[in-house]
Amino acid sequence: MVRPPLTEEARERGRRLGELLRRARGELSVAQVSARSGVPTETLRKIEAGRVPTPAFFTVAALATALEVPLEELVAACLEPVPRAGLGSLSA
Repeated sequence: MVRPPLTEEARERGRRLGELLRRARGELSVAQVSARSGVPTETLRKIEAGRVPTPAFFTVAALATALEVPLEELVAACLEPVPRAGLGSLSA
């Protein structure tokens, strides 16, 4: 089965998720969150960097639990409308 390429919108949601998780991690190290969640450190690094834009549901759920962030909060933040390219510079 061939997986269709991700849209720019899907990649942007992945970047947002990574940013949210990185902020939620705060002062905790990647290793500490990895130990708490069971998610490998390299996987966590890739998610935080946006290199894994569509991580598995159970991976996100484990990270949300380890970081004490409600899963609903992550979903809501990632589903906010993505600004269209080029339009953001018009309002500045």
